[in-house]
Amino acid sequence: MSVIRVALVDDQELLRVGFRMVLRAQDGIEVVAEAGSGEEALDVVPGARVDVVLMDIRMPGMGGIDATRKLVTLPSPPKVLVLTTFDLDEYVYDSIEAGASGFLLKDVPSAELVYAIRVVAAGDAIVAPSTTRRLLARFTAPARTPDGTSVDTLTDREREVLVLLAGGASNAEIASSLFVAEATVKTHVHRILTKLDLRDRVQAVVFAYEIGLVLPG
Repeated sequence: MSVIRVALVDDQELLRVGFRMVLRAQDGIEVVAEAGSGEEALDVVPGARVDVVLMDIRMPGMGGIDATRKLVTLPSPPKVLVLTTFDLDEYVYDSIEAGASGFLLKDVPSAELVYAIRVVAAGDAIVAPSTTRRLLARFTAPARTPDGTSVDTLTDREREVLVLLAGGASNAEIASSLFVAEATVKTHVHRILTKLDLRDRVQAVVFAYEIGLVLPG
C-alpha cells in the first residue's frame, strides 16, 4: 500500500502537534511537511511531494484560501482539505471555489479525519452531510434558476443522483436509495461531472445549490 504524504498548514503549533500525533499512529499516512502560513506552505509543499494538505483558513500573511488557489495550480497538485471552525464558516464556500477537495471542522474526530484524508487522496471529495447542508444553506443563496442549458443535458436519473449527492449522500447511500449498484452510481456521478464541466463532487454540490435544484434549508 502506498503511503499518503500529508502536509499540515496551521499557524497554531499545538493543533499541528495534535494532528501529527493522530496521523503518526495510522498505517499508510505520513506527515512530511508543516507550515505556519500560506507563504510557508508554498515554500515547503512543492518539494515534499505532498498528496494531501490540511489547510487552515485564517493565518498571518497569506491565508488558506489564497494558498489553496496557488497550490492546486502546481504541476502535480496536492489535494487540499480545509480546516474550519463555525465562526469561520463564511470562508468555506470561497475555499471550495479556490479548489479545495472538501473541508473539516477543527474538532473533527480522529477517525473522520483519517477517513477524509484517505478519500481525497484517492481522488474523491469530502461532502459531509453534518456540515455541508448547514454551510450551503447558510451561505449559498440560489443565484439563478435552471436556464435550459447545461442542466438539461442531464438525464432524469442523473438529476436524481445530483439531488441526493447535494444532500451529502455517499455513493453507497445513493445506490441504496435508488435501488441500483454502487458502480452504477459512480458512472452517473462521472457523467454528471463531465456534462456540467465540474471538477469534483464538492463543485457539484455548490452547483446544485446555485441553480436552485436544491434549496437552502
